[in-house]
Order: sequence, then C-alpha cells, then structure tokens
Amino acid sequence: METSARAQRERDLAVYYDSEVRERAGRELPAERVARREEFLGLLVAEGRGSVLEIGAGPGRDGSAFAAAGLAYTGVDLAPASIAACRGIGLDVQVASVFDLPFPDAAFEAGWTMSTLLHVAEADLDAALAEVVRVLRPGAPLAVGLWGGEEIGEGPHGDTEHGPARFFSFRSDARVRDALDRHGALEWWGTWPGSRSLHYQFGLVRTPV
Repeated sequence: METSARAQRERDLAVYYDSEVRERAGRELPAERVARREEFLGLLVAEGRGSVLEIGAGPGRDGSAFAAAGLAYTGVDLAPASIAACRGIGLDVQVASVFDLPFPDAAFEAGWTMSTLLHVAEADLDAALAEVVRVLRPGAPLAVGLWGGEEIGEGPHGDTEHGPARFFSFRSDARVRDALDRHGALEWWGTWPGSRSLHYQFGLVRTPV
C-alpha cells in the first residue's frame, strides 16, 4: 500500500509542477543557494570532476549553470513540462523518479538535489538517498538542500492553484543530518533563514569509498 501511496504522491507532484513550470522558470533563485552552487562548482573543478547528476531539475535554473561551467550535466524530474523546459535550453534531462534512476552504478562524479527530497516521505527517505548514492562514484560529493528546521510533520501543504496540494516532509536539522550520515560522510552543513518557521538546510555529503 505504501508503494501505491508513493506513486500517487509522485503523480500529484508531476501534475502540480507541469502547471507551475513557467512561473518557476521566471523566479530568481535565492542568493544563498546561488552562492552554495558556485562553491560546489568550485569544488568540482578543484577535484577534476566532469559530470553531475541533478535530481529535481525543474526548469533548469541550476542545470544551465552547471552546463555553462563545462560540466557534463544530466538531470531528472517527475514533470514532463520541466523536462521540455530544460531540453528547450539544451540540457540533457529525462523523466525519472528518485526511487528508480535509469543509470548504471557509479555513473556520475557528483550529485545535486535542491528542494526535492522534501517531497519524499520520511519512511522513504533512506531508499531515495540509497538510490542517489548508487549512481554516484565512490567518494563523490553530493549536495542536498531542503526546507525544514522543525518537526512540522508530513502531508499535503500549500496552494492548489496549480493542481493537487504537494506532499511535504519537513524535518529537523538533526533528523536530516542523521539521514545524510547514514549514506555517506557529512562534510559541510549550513542553514539560512526562510519563511515562517522554516529555514533552508544545505548539506554536502561524500559518498562511501
């Protein structure tokens, strides 16, 4: 039953983001997130890493920066409209779920996922992280960003203007850090203010060697 519930959550997310993609594409990313991305790019260059996988490509706002920096960029997303937007700016993307990435083991030298795993239920988080780690090379850097900070709980939240209310799982910093540590070595952790009681959580994990 949980598998079918997960599939329904993903279908609802795809419907929502298919409707919202144009609005999202025109929205600037927060300065803190851009700064963390630039630091991550610097790390990849310093380590001689040439490829990166993004889970939750959206309309390609981060993907275009990775590609412009000369990296071999690949992205996945649940929403076909996001895929079309990314392909329209020349990015290599495809529809896929974080639970079933269509790539062989150790296919990529780095990973990036922002504001995507917060749509994964707590019971499924380890499975999602394990699948991401599977397709990354040993010792690869993985950047994970989420909204959270308090144990608000999980379930549908927010507006329904663009479709079904999206599923969110808001986690405490300690819970996120523990989850990341179960799937690699947490090398860096930071947060910055958000809206209401939430803040943005950003972790850099090194996959197991």
